[in-house]
Amino acid sequence: MKIGILGGGGVAQTLAGKLMALGHDVVIGLRAVTPEDLAKPRQMAVPLQDWMKASGGKVVTLAAAAAHGEVLINAMTGQGSIPGLQAAGAAQLDGKVLIDVANPLDFSQGMPPFLMAEYAGPTSLAEQIQAAFPTARVVKAFNTIAAAVMVDPGLVKGPHDLFIAGNDAAAKAQVSAIARSFGWEHIVDLGDIVGARGTEALLPIWVRLWTTSGSAMHNMHVARG
Repeated sequence: MKIGILGGGGVAQTLAGKLMALGHDVVIGLRAVTPEDLAKPRQMAVPLQDWMKASGGKVVTLAAAAAHGEVLINAMTGQGSIPGLQAAGAAQLDGKVLIDVANPLDFSQGMPPFLMAEYAGPTSLAEQIQAAFPTARVVKAFNTIAAAVMVDPGLVKGPHDLFIAGNDAAAKAQVSAIARSFGWEHIVDLGDIVGARGTEALLPIWVRLWTTSGSAMHNMHVARG
């Protein structure tokens, strides 16, 4: 499968590496692909020039990545997601599954972060992406866990859950199939894209668990009576 990942940080690099190992044709997309962009430090990741050398992966523009992918992954920041998708081009998103991994966290006051005001009311980042690109098939997924756990759920002991939400049942089935190829067994469907309000709101709890425990290797599990 051809997959375009929009964003170049730790999440993008981790997902790209796993998907490439599974045999997919993956490219990472950036706003600009200059020697300076490829050499600069990345959040929780190596410079992309080093990642390309080590992995054999490709880095292209956002528009080229969006055109390449049959499935797209938004791994940009919460602040940069909609502008970045606009730069990729609405026509390139038309009809495609768009997995939204981003979280709308505001780090302007340092740690701990909080939800960005524009996504803290009766909406979510994923809902706003779906509204801005109505012909894309947006699925919120993978945003409540560390990048390493996204692609290797066995790093967390015991049963734990991957939450997904989206309006398109077939798109959610395709995302679930990708998740199962990573090793996920427990996938919880939260219904339509409004379910993203819940998963995005979980992030302050996830970050708090990280800071109090000193480890990002944790996740949540729904226990039913």
